Amino acid sequence: MRQTINGADFRRLIISAAASIEIHKQSINELNVFPVPDGDTGTNMSMTINAAVTDLKRAEDPSLEKAASIAASAMLRGARGNSGVILSLLFRGISKALKGAGECDGVLWAKALQEGVDAAYKAVMKPAEGTILTVARLAAAKAGQAAQENSYFEFVHEAATQEAKVALANTVNQNPVLKKAGVIDAGGKGWLWAMEAMLASLRGEDVTVPEDFQAEAPREQADFSEFNTEDITFTYCTEFIVSRENDKDPENLRAFLQELGDSLVLVDDDEIIKVHVHTNNPGTALQEALTYGSFVTVKIENMRLQHTEKVMSEQELQPQVAAPEKKFGVVTVCAGDGIASVFKDLGVDGIISGGQTMNPSTQDILTAVNQVPAEIVFVFPNNKNIIMAAEQVDPLTEKKVIVIPSKTIPQGITAMLSYDPEGSEEANVEAMTEALSNVDTMQITYAARDSDFDGYEIHQGDYLAMYGKSLFATSRDINTVLRGLAEKVRDLGREYITIFYGEDITEKQASKAADIFSDICTGADVNLLSGGQPVYYYLISAE
Repeated sequence: MRQTINGADFRRLIISAAASIEIHKQSINELNVFPVPDGDTGTNMSMTINAAVTDLKRAEDPSLEKAASIAASAMLRGARGNSGVILSLLFRGISKALKGAGECDGVLWAKALQEGVDAAYKAVMKPAEGTILTVARLAAAKAGQAAQENSYFEFVHEAATQEAKVALANTVNQNPVLKKAGVIDAGGKGWLWAMEAMLASLRGEDVTVPEDFQAEAPREQADFSEFNTEDITFTYCTEFIVSRENDKDPENLRAFLQELGDSLVLVDDDEIIKVHVHTNNPGTALQEALTYGSFVTVKIENMRLQHTEKVMSEQELQPQVAAPEKKFGVVTVCAGDGIASVFKDLGVDGIISGGQTMNPSTQDILTAVNQVPAEIVFVFPNNKNIIMAAEQVDPLTEKKVIVIPSKTIPQGITAMLSYDPEGSEEANVEAMTEALSNVDTMQITYAARDSDFDGYEIHQGDYLAMYGKSLFATSRDINTVLRGLAEKVRDLGREYITIFYGEDITEKQASKAADIFSDICTGADVNLLSGGQPVYYYLISAE
């Protein structure tokens, strides 16, 4: 049984944990408690921890303190989504506890796990039971008890892992939403797989990703600095595997995708269709793929951001920070050219492409903030799963970063209408934050799978209407849910309605949606705009 670990051991533990999460990320994604296609917990956790693996593999014989510091720093910058941010915070606390240590025994490891839990809980405004936080907290508490019995690292980590397994099984009983869906917490499951993989590594059984998961290693090192980001015609590298659940010919999917982008590779057999394509409209590609069957894996990467990061890495440069030319600047996260144009017209300085299913990392947000020539930068996440990543940016830059916690695009736009470049910091924060509650948000998307949620029997492909945070209606007819939303808006007496239609909606279809609202909400001012957003057919605001 291992008594202590050093820097090399810690690196192996992280690499094994990352491999395990990568292998199981799709099953983590599928632990959704709601059938909207936002199951990205596994993807976010995998991208976050693999940022650490990349940097750890570059480090030559790091000390324990150095290895822990490298991992924590890389995860913080690579953190995506709430689950990724919490994972990075757990390792930030671990790094803090290991500072100055040459080796780590069970007593120090118990302290490190507890430091990680403390860091994560401190960052979460309203910690909920039945989440990754619960699993990590109970595991750390068990580690502390075990360390009093036996100071060996392996003994303590095994005890913590076993407790994590018990705690995870109980999350279904602690969280009402999980209980309704009958599933355990996705983030907690990811943390358990990480801990189990670390235990396996301690015992000489390192977890590795199977070769069919790995990209072929490049034969030569290209000079990426000679290639301009502007030369990238299509922004998103989109890869997925979809199961074949009907008799539709994959060649029809090939023809569809050829019109949507380039670098297309499509391979199929009797059970699956595997696709790689470069496109500016990943949502359209995924929506069409769903007509062939359900997803096995999905990966979307922003090649412009990848290229920028690659050049910076090769040149060993930190992101350049624009010198202040004004007091305030604004950065916002959104998807869709039309929505981006609205934000720019309202005075936003920087646009980060992302949103539902495409959460930008802390590093992505940091890069955008640093490029704004202002002393103080307001950040609008416009998605509840991006807020935590945005909140990690302030200590990473010399600029002052203030996150306005917008959870939807309509909230962000309404808050920007209250922005005053000539006003004070306090007045702007108060006005923009208050504006978030002055708008009702409606969203229409589709069900990714069959489900029974909150009294609704939902079938794959159904149209789903959200009003605020709640499921409002589901139907096979999109006009039915539009009419239902319009009647709700009328009954609430809202006077200003803005409809953003997505990339999968034609102008004719959108005009019909606007007519529905105009006919039902007589006297209301109805505006129709092309948002171009993926995933959501319509984003609607009412004030």
